[in-house]
Amino acid sequence: MRKPLPAWVDISIMPLINIAAAFVVAGIIIALIGENPFTALAVMIKGAFVYKGALGYTLYYTTNFIFTGLAVAVAFHAMLFNIGGEGQAMIGGLGIGFIVLSLDPILPPLLVILLAIPVAAIFGAIWGVIPGWLQARRGSHIVITTIMFNFIASSIMVWLLAGMLMAPGQMSPETRHFADGVSLMQIHHIGNALGWPMARSPLNLSFVIALIAAVAVWVLIWRTRLGYIIRATGHSEKAVIYAGHDPARIIMIVMAISGGLAGLMALNEILGVQERVILNFTSGYGFTGIAVALMGRNHPFGIVLASLLFGALYQGGAELDFEFQTITREMVLMIQGLIILFSGALALMFVPAAERIYGKLASADRSSDTRKGEQNG
Repeated sequence: MRKPLPAWVDISIMPLINIAAAFVVAGIIIALIGENPFTALAVMIKGAFVYKGALGYTLYYTTNFIFTGLAVAVAFHAMLFNIGGEGQAMIGGLGIGFIVLSLDPILPPLLVILLAIPVAAIFGAIWGVIPGWLQARRGSHIVITTIMFNFIASSIMVWLLAGMLMAPGQMSPETRHFADGVSLMQIHHIGNALGWPMARSPLNLSFVIALIAAVAVWVLIWRTRLGYIIRATGHSEKAVIYAGHDPARIIMIVMAISGGLAGLMALNEILGVQERVILNFTSGYGFTGIAVALMGRNHPFGIVLASLLFGALYQGGAELDFEFQTITREMVLMIQGLIILFSGALALMFVPAAERIYGKLASADRSSDTRKGEQNG
């Protein structure tokens, strides 16, 4: 007897089963090339969490995935598949560059930072709302337009960074460095100042902003009227129209929020680490955010956990490449691909079996409660 799984099982237990399956397959492949999969797993875990500074690097990567995963999830609740996180993050970084390069000679660093944070979200939102408008008002498919806008954003970045924004006296396509102090404080500096010794890492305050964003998305989607309308739009546009709302307007609002979240990813890279705008700072994080959202079941809590996993894979995978000659960076990408495969395309493969097991357990509990009731009666 199959019984639908409760939400907490679907959000927490099923992704773990999918991840375990991916690691089993990856372990078999590693064994076939002559390496011990358990040793490789231990090296990956140590590289991601144990070695000096490793946790900081893992959380640094995690920050990027939280922003892009949340961006995909918000859109998906309205049944919109936002593939444009990469381009929206690029434009968010461009917004940071515009505001900082214009104001850092005349305003205090703290004020410039406080202005740059919302500007990153606004620029990303603008780049997200345009495809939203094209779908809502012109009937263009959101998947096609967001993919196209990634290429447009990339071209704009090349044009500006190799042209009018390129720092004088150099050939690299990047802006000048921001003024001293115009950067998000790194966590190890804060910890050392408070007397907590921490190893150096690129982890910065954008991680805190990402966690705040995750809480804000949870509140928005499940605790506000707008969030209810967003979810209703995803389930039935006709019902939303009957309730007196305009689905086209909701689509544009959702895409603006989604693009804004993706734009905030630039805080970690541009304000937190690079302290200048460079080409390709997004490094595919926007696309990986799709897998993060799928693995996290489009729930902020699940997205944070999935982001941590991918952050550990990025950091621990680098250690694997360093420790083993036979396990290259391509092998690490293979492991990531397996996790995406089992969490995305094969996400429902184990659900029927889990539903049967859950149904049997529920039936057994009901039978036990019935017998106890009869005995007490």
